[in-house]
Formats: sequence, structure tokens, C-alpha cells
Amino acid sequence: MIKLSYWRPSLTAYLVQSRARPFKWGEHDCALFVCGAIEAMTGEDLAKPYRGRYKSAARGLKLIKKDGYKDHAEFAAAFLTELDHPSQAAAGDIIAYQVEGGTGIALGIVNNDRSYVLAPDGITTVPTLSAIRLFRIP
Repeated sequence: MIKLSYWRPSLTAYLVQSRARPFKWGEHDCALFVCGAIEAMTGEDLAKPYRGRYKSAARGLKLIKKDGYKDHAEFAAAFLTELDHPSQAAAGDIIAYQVEGGTGIALGIVNNDRSYVLAPDGITTVPTLSAIRLFRIP
């Protein structure tokens, strides 16, 4: 998997299209949001086996666990190159961070010192330095 030559405008268009779309498990959640961004940048849909197959966090996690991944970060690690430190992160990289309240791990898209993540009403940001893991499309 490699980034397309026009990945930046493609990612920007994807983010604009996703901006006001509400969070909904199995349709527009953190994993599908990030997989959509990866597809915009590479043309490859990593979430194809999961789309339309779950409507809750528990069911989505059960599906990826069935495929051998402990959580969303492990899923990302199977396809992307892991970075050693947040200082290495650049626009278009993928962030894994602890959800507020410690309820689990979520994914987002790095945009320099802030990363785009999904909230109930659409896209918001978190500090990229809050990453517990970071990934890059090889």
C-alpha cells in the first residue's frame, strides 16, 4: 500500500465531506473514519470486510478480535508502519489514543500538532502528543 500522488487534496476532500456527518457505529465511527481516510490516500479500503456488519462498539470489536486483532491499534499495526514517537508524526499519519474516561482506544488522522477524530456531532481534534501509538502508510 502506498500513498497516491494526489493524496493531500483527496484527504482534504474526504475530511470536508466527513466534517458534519454524525458518529454512528458501523457507518461512521472512528475506525471507519480512519479507513475512509486511508482509502482516500491510497485507494485501498481496509474496512471492506467490516462495513455493514456491526451496529455497536462491542460487535465491531468482536469482529476485529475474531480476525486476530486485540483492538483498533493492533488492526492499524497490521497494515501500517508504526512510528516511535509523536515528534515523527506528519499530516496523513494515523493516531491511536485513549478515549476520554478510559473507555477504549480510538483512531484519528494526524494534522501536525492536532489530530482529527470523531465526536458525536462530527469531527473534532485532540493533541497529536496524546497518541499512545502512531502509524504511517508505508
